[in-house]
Amino acid sequence: MATSLSRAALIGLTFLLLLVFLVAPLALVFIRAFGDGPDLPITALQEPDALAAIRLTLLVAAIAVPLNLVFGLAASWAIAKFRFPGRSLLVTLIDLPLSVSPVVSGLVYVLVFGAQGLFGPWLGAHGIKIVFAVPGIVLASVFVTLPFVARELIPLMEAQGRLEEEAALTLGATGWQTFRRVTLPNVRWGLLYGVLLCNARAMGEFGAVSVVSGHIRGLTNTMPLHIEVLYNEYNLPAAFTMAALLALLALVTLAAKSLLEWHLGDEPSTSSR
Repeated sequence: MATSLSRAALIGLTFLLLLVFLVAPLALVFIRAFGDGPDLPITALQEPDALAAIRLTLLVAAIAVPLNLVFGLAASWAIAKFRFPGRSLLVTLIDLPLSVSPVVSGLVYVLVFGAQGLFGPWLGAHGIKIVFAVPGIVLASVFVTLPFVARELIPLMEAQGRLEEEAALTLGATGWQTFRRVTLPNVRWGLLYGVLLCNARAMGEFGAVSVVSGHIRGLTNTMPLHIEVLYNEYNLPAAFTMAALLALLALVTLAAKSLLEWHLGDEPSTSSR
């Protein structure tokens, strides 16, 4: 009886905390955005700066996610299937963006590619602009989202072992055929899971992007940065509208993630994840 009461109390406390600190604030964002009807939010989203921020956010995610997809596949394949000197160091480096503050990571790119940075004079002499431009935002987004795909795939590939790949090679398959027909199908759901997490972080990143963007309205402001600008200008309806759109994108990603988790429960190849 006492165990049942304790379990019920813990479950109830968990739901209460989630309701107070997560669900209620998120609901308030949508209420503030659409509380006066749909006309004001539609007008706010049609402003040139808002459209530019939305396009830039989607562009950055469209570049950063595929790059991290390729890196995650290569890194997880190397770490899970082979033993080599420096393997532990490679795993540690992959986890580095999760430990370093995003602001620090953005500052690193300023120190390397900024006007007074390590390569800044050379880049300026050749008319190449990294910091305070789209390339810098992409680099910062790639850095902060780098671990997500790899960290999903490494334990999955390690749990599956090498028997199936070795059998395929014994039967005459090439390395590429083995990867495409054996390894990739076995990790496809974990791969998609990692891509979803990577995409969500790329769209919502603020700290690193804020440092390297320069906050140029209509050019280098992503959606999170545009929300900050609108809020600081006391343009609260437009700020909450953009925040609601960003939250909606996150909810769509969360729904896709939940569907994947439900599917992973019945996927034999990923049940050990």
